[in-house]
Amino acid sequence: MAQSPVDLGTATSFAVLAGTTITNTGSTTITGDVGLYPGTSITGFPPGTIFGTTHATDAVAQQAETDLVTAYNDAVGRTPATTVPGGLLGGLTLVPGVYTSASSLDLTGTLTLDAQGDTNAVFIFQMGSTLTTASNSSVVLINGAQACNVFWQVGSSATLGTGSTFPGTIMALISITATTGVVVNGRLLAITGAVTLDTNTITVSICSAPLRGIPLW
Repeated sequence: MAQSPVDLGTATSFAVLAGTTITNTGSTTITGDVGLYPGTSITGFPPGTIFGTTHATDAVAQQAETDLVTAYNDAVGRTPATTVPGGLLGGLTLVPGVYTSASSLDLTGTLTLDAQGDTNAVFIFQMGSTLTTASNSSVVLINGAQACNVFWQVGSSATLGTGSTFPGTIMALISITATTGVVVNGRLLAITGAVTLDTNTITVSICSAPLRGIPLW
């Protein structure tokens, strides 16, 4: 069954959103808004750079967190879902749909998401606990797949390994850690906990028609 995108509401404009703290080390570049609610500590900018608006414990961040909870619950409830064997994503090529693990999802190597020529194709990943990517792992988008249509619902916390390339919106119930050199085409959105960054590049993903001859990653 074809899935519709998860509606992020006012959280759509946020590249990074957290509940308690946002902490950065190094020359992270964020293109998109940054928000925090109800926490009060955003540190590490500079040396990090934000190309967007920072909302620290204001009404905008509060509404974004409320909309994030709604989006998270939407993703949890999506069916029908295909179980990922052993929770291991590495080496798989997946077509549009909902994929689930009662516990964790782990990525070592490469996961390929194949939209099969449909630029509106949606991929939703559900996991009961953690999301972990190994160093230098990657998620590759082919045949029209767009990062704006990839959603990761994380039951506890997400950790992206050093040098990982990761498209899509992570919605974590607790916290998100992006280790050194991680590149995210999407969003890091944490409901109750922290987002921790280290020399990352994070760019809000926006859906658009693909250009012929230009590969999507």
